[in-house]
Amino acid sequence: MEDIRLYNSTAERETYENMAALYAIVMSLEHLERAFARDSVSANEYTAECNKLLLQHKSVSQMIGDEDLKTFFSKYKLNCPAANRRLEVGIPSTIEHGNTTGSFSGNNAKYVAKTVQDFITIMDALSMDMRSVDKLHPLLTDLLQGINAAAFLPADFKWKTSFRDWLITLN
Repeated sequence: MEDIRLYNSTAERETYENMAALYAIVMSLEHLERAFARDSVSANEYTAECNKLLLQHKSVSQMIGDEDLKTFFSKYKLNCPAANRRLEVGIPSTIEHGNTTGSFSGNNAKYVAKTVQDFITIMDALSMDMRSVDKLHPLLTDLLQGINAAAFLPADFKWKTSFRDWLITLN
């Protein structure tokens, strides 16, 4: 019996390995989203793992190049709606929707101080002409986490959605 090779060159082999890594990330993210929805994973564990998978996705996607996410899903007939949504948004749902049971616990003054500190940090970064996504994304994530942790804010607080939309745009 003769071996069947998927590739004819090292570059083709690398492409297949990167596509396999992307497939593994998508499937892992789908299972993580479902586990979080069933409350099988804590919010802190979910956020850490989701951030890790999203960063891995960005790295592998850059290696693959032109491969569009929708093209990848349709080409390989992937039915992973939760992973697809999370990859489109680019941030964990605990940050997107808020996590009142996260690492923030205490009185309202603590939330206000943390949020103001994060807001001032972002304003300083922008005034110093920092325009890199790599610099602004973590700062905006911290600000949104602080706003989401503040349970005293109404659910429809207009700036919460504005900051979330900016965070999604940066992704």
